[in-house]
Amino acid sequence: MASVLYRLGRLSFRRRGRVFAVWLVLLALLGGAAAAFMGPTTDNFSIPGTESQRALDSLREQFPQAGGVTGTIVLAAPEGRELDKASVAAVVREADGVPGVIAAIDPFKAGSVTPDGRHALVQVPFDTAADEVTAVQRAAYEQVGASVRGLRVEHGGEIMKAGGEIGSTEALGVLVAAVVLLITFGSLVAAGMTLLNALIGVAAGMAGLFALSGVLELTGTAPILALMLGLAVGIDYSLFITSRYRQYLTEGMAAEEAAGRAIGTAGSAVVFAGVTVVIALAGLSVVGIPFLSVMGLAAAGTIALAVLVALTLLPAMLGFAGARVLPRGQRDGRVPSLGREGFGYGWGRFVTRLRVPILLVGVVGLGALALPAQDMRLALPDAGTAASGSAARKAYDLISEGFGPGFNGRLIAVVSGEDAQATGTAAKQAAQLIDSTDGVLHVSPPQPNQQGTTVLMTIIPKTGPTDAATEQIVHSIRERAAGIRGATIALTGATAIGIDVSAKLAEAMPLYLLLVAGLSILLLMLVFRSVLVPLKAALGFLLTVGATFGITVAIFQQGHLADLFGVDVPGPLVSFLPILLIGILFGLAMDYEVFLVSRMREDFVLGDSPKQATVNGLGHNARVVTAAALIMTAVFGGFVFMHDPIIKSIGFALAVGVLVDAFVVRLTLVPAAMSLLGRAAWWLPRPIDRVLPNLDIEGESLHANLAVRQRADSRDAVKI
Repeated sequence: MASVLYRLGRLSFRRRGRVFAVWLVLLALLGGAAAAFMGPTTDNFSIPGTESQRALDSLREQFPQAGGVTGTIVLAAPEGRELDKASVAAVVREADGVPGVIAAIDPFKAGSVTPDGRHALVQVPFDTAADEVTAVQRAAYEQVGASVRGLRVEHGGEIMKAGGEIGSTEALGVLVAAVVLLITFGSLVAAGMTLLNALIGVAAGMAGLFALSGVLELTGTAPILALMLGLAVGIDYSLFITSRYRQYLTEGMAAEEAAGRAIGTAGSAVVFAGVTVVIALAGLSVVGIPFLSVMGLAAAGTIALAVLVALTLLPAMLGFAGARVLPRGQRDGRVPSLGREGFGYGWGRFVTRLRVPILLVGVVGLGALALPAQDMRLALPDAGTAASGSAARKAYDLISEGFGPGFNGRLIAVVSGEDAQATGTAAKQAAQLIDSTDGVLHVSPPQPNQQGTTVLMTIIPKTGPTDAATEQIVHSIRERAAGIRGATIALTGATAIGIDVSAKLAEAMPLYLLLVAGLSILLLMLVFRSVLVPLKAALGFLLTVGATFGITVAIFQQGHLADLFGVDVPGPLVSFLPILLIGILFGLAMDYEVFLVSRMREDFVLGDSPKQATVNGLGHNARVVTAAALIMTAVFGGFVFMHDPIIKSIGFALAVGVLVDAFVVRLTLVPAAMSLLGRAAWWLPRPIDRVLPNLDIEGESLHANLAVRQRADSRDAVKI
């Protein structure tokens, strides 16, 4: 592989004008396709096959007037006063006039007015699903009640769920990345070129993703996740290759040869790292959850493009930049002093000398940070975790104030039978059973469809939608309703769907974690031809994941330091965060593992002692890995400032995970473990050695071929 990439790097360098033009044309075509075919995003987090989804599908078929999205308008009179019926009626009439509304329900007729007469709920059912509501319909809905004076009017309900938007806060991460690159390279040209290369890659990936959004159902989170990962790994991959190119230039190598060797060596590691991330993200498809599969594949596609850009466009840009990628003092063949060692060498000696206490402190410390993860709860986000001051959040808070939190977590019981008589009998039994269940505040009278074969009942719990008690209510109702004969009884609604999604993801997480850990062992065994190095890497990854979960739970769920990170209301983590985090952190952790340990193995194979090889690996790569980790943390951290609680928690968890993995695990625990293992670290049983293919990530065959060619050239020169 290294030899093929070496030729690709030289070709791209030599034909830089054509390569650059091809990428610009491709970017323009993808941008045009995105503008022409871009479709809307959705917040549909349902999972086919769950009870709540089956009930919802049945409801839409048998009870179409109840299968659409519903808006809830909350009305409140000034404190100490009661609602005026005429004013409320005016709001109902305005709601009736919104396009797509079936019929707004007067709260005085429906009985949805508080005993003190101060608060009321206007239910506004639409004839379409949430992801089919247009921007015009949503805007008209938000204007309902604007002309009515003397009332506080807030607009909530499922219709207010809009897809995530890409804002300007991520620019902060790019700015920090630019500063880190400038400090690392000492060259404005090198920093700007690396950043531009990554931005072109992520722009192409995002354009392609939006072009496919017309035929794929994308959640609002998917494009932002793809942007987050594509930008972070794009900068990192360009950073690694550019650093190796600069190293070869300072050794006196010709620019084209330096570009070829940089792509052949560092580029090989980039390919492996990128493939690892892509496999981990695409592997989310095996969980069998559609929205998670789309998110994983979207991010994987963006990362694949980032790798392709790094291997082709970057050497072309290096050809344009020439020696200007070096600081001024290193240009024109002036090689810097080689006698001064960087911080990495000193840190490597310190870690290898105190390896046992460092391992003990590191493992115990990360284990302690992981303790809060024992209490981790998962749920889909609701309006109660929306940004403070948003319309959905204000409506949620006003409903809780006037009616109680349970009115924000309504459940729907769907009773389906073969005939009207059996269905009606089962519905009455279900209503009595549900009403007597602990934690249930109210059950509405059974509402049959026209044929009487499907009956709908609304259940109001005493607790909010993401409260643990509400989850217990759902389980209790389902267990008790299973004994009713003559009809099928199922719970659905946003709250029940969220509970089912969280349960399905929690069930799939251990299997996925096992899959990822096993994959890491297999891939690293192929790369390093060792048994203990992959096991050590997998254990380090588990420490990273545990500590990241623990810190995220402590802040976002338990509320410690919540104000510092803009968490208004601590609550359960978004249900797909853990499994998504495992997939992403796995790929990123393997990046750093490969870049660090490959140099250790290279020096060990060339004759260094295990301890010296470990020190050399840190000495050569600690600066680059540190810069890469800081850049990735900055990019992910920029998303912490977004209002969307999903994106905020994902950005935070990824930023923390990168910091823990890069600085604690890879730069500290890994060299300590490698020096402790000594020569045993590179042990591989002969039967396995014969079976495993040689991927040549370090470019050993490339160096050997180049050495043979140089000797042949020298002999030819002597003959002449």
